[in-house]
Amino acid sequence: MKSHTPDSGQPHPIAAHFAAEDPKGREQRPEGRGGPQAPAPKRGGALTWVMLLALVGLIVVVLTSNSTPGMKVSWSQLMTYAKEGKLQGPVEITESQAVAKLKPGSVPGVTEDKNPTPISVAIDPRAMDTYYAELRKEGIDAVTNVSSSFMGQVFLTLIVPLILIGAMIFFLTRSMRGAGGGPGGMLGSFGKSRHRVQTKESVNVTFADVAGIDEAKEEVTELVEFLKNPKRFQKLGGRIPRGVLLEGPPGCGKTLLAKAIAGEADVPFFSISGSDFVEMFVGVGASRVRDLFKQAKENSPCIIFLDEIDAVGRRRGGGFNTGGHDEREQTLNAILVEMDGFEASDQVIVIAATNRADVLDPALTRPGRFDRVVGVSLPDVAGRRQILGVHIKKIKVAADVDLDKLARATPMFSGADLAALINEAAIIATMADKDLVEMADLEEARDKVRWGRAKRSRKIEEQERVATAYHEAGHAVVQVLLPDADPLHKVTIIPRGQAMGVTFSLPEKDRYGYGRKYCEATMRVLCAGRIAESKKTGDVSSGAGMDIRMVTRLARAMVLEWGMSERLGFVNYKGEDSRETFIPEKDYSPDTAQLIDEEVRHLADGAFADSARMIDQHWQAVVAVAEALLKYETLSRDDVERLMRGESIAKPTVADLLGAEAAKPRPVLPAAKPDEGAAPGGAVPSPA
Repeated sequence: MKSHTPDSGQPHPIAAHFAAEDPKGREQRPEGRGGPQAPAPKRGGALTWVMLLALVGLIVVVLTSNSTPGMKVSWSQLMTYAKEGKLQGPVEITESQAVAKLKPGSVPGVTEDKNPTPISVAIDPRAMDTYYAELRKEGIDAVTNVSSSFMGQVFLTLIVPLILIGAMIFFLTRSMRGAGGGPGGMLGSFGKSRHRVQTKESVNVTFADVAGIDEAKEEVTELVEFLKNPKRFQKLGGRIPRGVLLEGPPGCGKTLLAKAIAGEADVPFFSISGSDFVEMFVGVGASRVRDLFKQAKENSPCIIFLDEIDAVGRRRGGGFNTGGHDEREQTLNAILVEMDGFEASDQVIVIAATNRADVLDPALTRPGRFDRVVGVSLPDVAGRRQILGVHIKKIKVAADVDLDKLARATPMFSGADLAALINEAAIIATMADKDLVEMADLEEARDKVRWGRAKRSRKIEEQERVATAYHEAGHAVVQVLLPDADPLHKVTIIPRGQAMGVTFSLPEKDRYGYGRKYCEATMRVLCAGRIAESKKTGDVSSGAGMDIRMVTRLARAMVLEWGMSERLGFVNYKGEDSRETFIPEKDYSPDTAQLIDEEVRHLADGAFADSARMIDQHWQAVVAVAEALLKYETLSRDDVERLMRGESIAKPTVADLLGAEAAKPRPVLPAAKPDEGAAPGGAVPSPA
């Protein structure tokens, strides 16, 4: 996609204004004030042995009661053996079978010559009298033995269920005792808090590592001072805030600031994420909250850090609720109750972090719970310079590195973006076999962090390459001509990310508000790419999709939010954005909606017409810049201004650079040892 952005290597600040917002390790339990507690004595050992013996007895009884000794025969075969005089001794009759013994050697192939052979017959308990009569008729004695069978039946029907019930009670009681018998309850370890405890010795981050957010650092410094010297604050009757809410965009240093507190304050630091409270079982979140605050009070003075508090602290009653039990609301209620239960002497401070403070429940952010809301915003130029200075200490840099220029070239970058920029620059310099990181590496890293890696190997059709060059040339020329637009930094047609070409600007200052002249100039710069491309090729393409989207959003903001429409006046028509419902809020009539559409279209059409007029008047400058882009691929502001004055530029072309790269001697790789295996031909070592 052919794309334009007036920022240096990132979407314009106005584009960012419209961008959509978008348990680890082993559990550590802190030691109490009395030091580590002795391990609890093991209980239930005798009961365990009794259970094992009962299980063995059950197995023995089942095997003996259901066993059938000897060879199975029918009752008629048994009576035949009795008539032939082959039985030895009496016949033993139980409730289910009759057992007899054959004389040694009486039946060839069946009995042995030394020992009698047992045989068994399955009988019907209802015909016992018949069996006894037949045996007496043949002169065979019958012995009744029902004790073992009876005991087996009693054991199976009465004793076994009792053993199973006892085993269930035993293991359930043991599980409850393993959970501490407290917050976990019948949920066992699920009810325990999954926090991590950090101390000054385990955290190597201090306030010296936190830069660019001086006001936020000062506010949390007061908390550290209170924990170290509480009597200093109590002398005048003051009370330290119970809770501090750190609010700001992602990557601005909220979690880093909390880690710095742990590094500065010599007190236990309980760290947990809001998502760790929510579990598949109902009631677990509230149980974990109670367990966390219970341990914190036992180890005061201490700090509780709740990261991403919006996971459980969202406003109650909003959106679509299907009814039933809401686990998140129960967890929030538990947090509210626990924070209300603090005493002035508890010395427990709760610090929470979120990037969605607008959706938090009002009961959570009221004074008495989270007394302070500390904004951790995107750093300004001075803040970015400080952050770059912190991270630049970790790498070796060349003399041409200008951090002030780099700070100006990175508007709307967060602290995390700047840290990634420094790291990417070090990687780029390493892959180029440089001894030091140069300014060019830092600028390439800036573009890579914001837009992605440059795709120099992508094969592009010549017709599309020409269209891209004229598209970006239109952006660049109009941006140079308009004094109210941000100054041009460079323009390139090298694909990067999803964009086929990008025009970068270098703002002279951070903008916290947008004037009408600046907005109109930005819209004209955005329209220039489509106009120049269409004038050259006689066609329009989808390459201006991002430009059209940015123009539309900017025009709608001017009409709906900023009161820059004379027909609509000093009125806000955007409405509230609570993000709790799927139905957009519109507090205006259909006639007003039509008027809004007309004004948005009027602003966009006016910008397009003015931009087209400027392209027609300076078409020769557009052609010169476009042809230079086709030859050199990347041009700086000085190059563009020189071409617009009719001068030529002298710099190596892309073909010259590729030829010089190919002429460099390739490094000779050492031969692989026999036990390491040979590398494929032409392979180079992995960067890792």
